[in-house]
Amino acid sequence: MRLLVTGAAGMLGKDLVRAAEAAGYDAVGLAREDADITDLAAIDAAVRESAPDIVINCAGWTDVDGAEASTEQAHRANAEGAGNVATAAASAGAWIVQISTDYVFDGNKRSPYVESDAPSPLSSYGHSKLAGEREVVARCPDMHTIVRTSWLFGSGPCFPATIMRLAGERDELTVVDDQVGCPTFTGHLAEALIELIDAHALPLGVVHMAAAGSCSWYEFAREVLASGGVRCELRPGDTTDLARPARRPAYSVLATDWGPIVPRLPEWREGVAEYMSAGMPAA
Repeated sequence: MRLLVTGAAGMLGKDLVRAAEAAGYDAVGLAREDADITDLAAIDAAVRESAPDIVINCAGWTDVDGAEASTEQAHRANAEGAGNVATAAASAGAWIVQISTDYVFDGNKRSPYVESDAPSPLSSYGHSKLAGEREVVARCPDMHTIVRTSWLFGSGPCFPATIMRLAGERDELTVVDDQVGCPTFTGHLAEALIELIDAHALPLGVVHMAAAGSCSWYEFAREVLASGGVRCELRPGDTTDLARPARRPAYSVLATDWGPIVPRLPEWREGVAEYMSAGMPAA
């Protein structure tokens, strides 16, 4: 079976190609310079040439705050781009797996969000990702799986790398403790996605896949520093004090109603430990 991964130069894309190859799949990775997903002709040609059985779309706009000032660009990548990949997959007769986000929710719930909960994004980024989900459903109505995940970190620029860098520059850091989610190590998510494909039971519709457990950004940072053996004064802060351009959901913990068909990821602290042991903070 051949898998095609778009966004293959990104955190999750790199880990997916690696996990697919380790599992014995014929994996093809496409970075932006190989085929820009906002260019339908380019992505269609790339998909046809690869002739995949499954396309996993990891490409898109990931700058949450930047999307507020660049709404059109974010929409072009996350909505129109996702639609282009889905169109190309449909033309090639391939199943599409679209990676989405917990930021499609508004965070007003105080129990984990499941797939049947109604999305209500707060930010331009969240709106663009939700629009991308809908484009995929419209273009591949019978051959799609939309995977929502949460707070990704892995090889490359990410929250733990930033915390480790700042801790080396400052004696004290303030991190918000009023946003709660599921920090998800891309290595674990990639392995779970391949396990889902291995089962030959890709579910039609939306699936939530994120690390087990939940925490605030403050608790996440504290675990990163402890795992790295770094001494730095860490103080809890409020989201309102940061004045960030994009609104974030205060609570975006994900759970699934799919039962055992969906692989369970390790607890988020295990992801931090694996990330730190691999020396990722050098990014």
